[in-house]
Amino acid sequence: MAGLAISFGSGAMTNSINEIPNTKAMFVIGSNPTEAHPVIGTKMKQALAKGSKLIVVDPRYTNIAASADVWLRLRSGTDIALINGIMNIILANGWEDNAFIEARTEGFEETRKTIEKYTPELVSKITGVPVAQLEEAARLYATAERAEIFYTLGITEHVCGTDNVKSLANLAMLTGNLGKESSGVNPMRGQNNVQGACDMGALPNVYPGYQQVANPEMQAKFEAAWGVPLSPKNGFTIPDMFAAATSKNLRALYCMGEDPVITDADANHVRKGLLALDFLVVQEIFMSETAKLADVVLPGASYAEKTGTFSNTERRVQMVNQAIKPLGNARTDGDIICDLATRMGYPFVYQSSEEVMQEIAKLTPIFGGITHARLGTQGLQWPVPTAEHPGTKFLHEGKFSRGLGQFVAIDNQLPAELPDEEYPFLLNTGRKLSHYNVFTQHSPSLEIHSPEELAEINPADAKRLGLEVNEVVKVSSRRGEVNTKIKITERVPAGMVFMTFHYFDAATNELTNGAYDKVTKTYEYKVCGVKISKIS
Repeated sequence: MAGLAISFGSGAMTNSINEIPNTKAMFVIGSNPTEAHPVIGTKMKQALAKGSKLIVVDPRYTNIAASADVWLRLRSGTDIALINGIMNIILANGWEDNAFIEARTEGFEETRKTIEKYTPELVSKITGVPVAQLEEAARLYATAERAEIFYTLGITEHVCGTDNVKSLANLAMLTGNLGKESSGVNPMRGQNNVQGACDMGALPNVYPGYQQVANPEMQAKFEAAWGVPLSPKNGFTIPDMFAAATSKNLRALYCMGEDPVITDADANHVRKGLLALDFLVVQEIFMSETAKLADVVLPGASYAEKTGTFSNTERRVQMVNQAIKPLGNARTDGDIICDLATRMGYPFVYQSSEEVMQEIAKLTPIFGGITHARLGTQGLQWPVPTAEHPGTKFLHEGKFSRGLGQFVAIDNQLPAELPDEEYPFLLNTGRKLSHYNVFTQHSPSLEIHSPEELAEINPADAKRLGLEVNEVVKVSSRRGEVNTKIKITERVPAGMVFMTFHYFDAATNELTNGAYDKVTKTYEYKVCGVKISKIS
């Protein structure tokens, strides 16, 4: 991760979406692209049609797992052991790329010592994946001329999410699958413009372009540009905010385009934190569950009502042009923020989003050559350091941003909460194709197509509990409980229940664990203990 800071630190894909059809092998782990990222899922299908091999790692039998050459049904939370085991097999067979390792990386020998501990037999015992499947996955990935790794929230939403990502970086460097076309490590962003928000500094530790707040040179540059003193201290992460609100160390919160009451783990704790605030402002296009708690609601404009840029998962900055004027009393986010800043004593005098882009280019090297005029209809992929630069199709060609890629020795780690006697089921969460996060419940047509939560449980568990298809059950954790209909399916293994987080009336995140990754503070949505009860 340290060696690939610009891509993994931001969560952007190292490579481009249109490179996918030409890859020779795809390693998809903790991701359900045909449902959660259907455009990329379609590109993967094109690669399969051209002969690419597919490895899928997921405890749930997803649609894309049905197309896999090998599907590894691992136990939830054992990703590090599995990746180490695959690297162990690669080394045992001499499939590593020694030239790449020697020329472009450091720390390999120390990492090798850790990898050697994870024999196929030990890893099979930890993960539940048969040795033969581990060996086949290692062979398909390591011997391919060009191989891509794809991951999403099934990797990051763990207490060891950062170490999961570092393990995948180790695997890519071990095989030399970085810095060239149709390879790389490719995290797929989960929401529209979440990449752009992070790129613009909507993170607690960086200015725009991932320039560190704690770096004195960066601090001085932005102080000179903005004419105000700036703190060198990192801000709160999301979990920090709710804890600080509860303890009265945070008194006010401005929430824009987010519905944490529904989307954040341990939702009852989130609600408690919001209610403890002295003042809550929500800027939104719907009256969300969070907006219902606000002291002030500022009506924002949708994507069709404003001009500016969005950035997608492949680092592509794209123009969004206003199609209609904001409806009712809605205003664009930029107009609201400019007026608010001016009323608070710091005039924001930007006349347009284009003017804002000009300031971004001036202060942020990876966007130095981007203007609205240059973006046209196709956009540009950062880094774009100069006005003549064509954009960057894939990252790390010839050299990593830190110089040498850093191997990191990582051992397997347990989730914060596993099933036990009181809560014997493992809850796993995700998305379904017909809905997108929570706001699509405002679409009548999608509601007709997919109107309610259907928690997936294995037939053996259903039989043991005496449950029928579409029966309403109560799912409980140490944090809350929800009622939901069930779907009985072999897609989930015995002992697991899978739920989405799309539905207000079955708010799955009232169940999920508020434990989080030690570095990113990302919640562990993917693993916690629950029990299922019949409703009399």
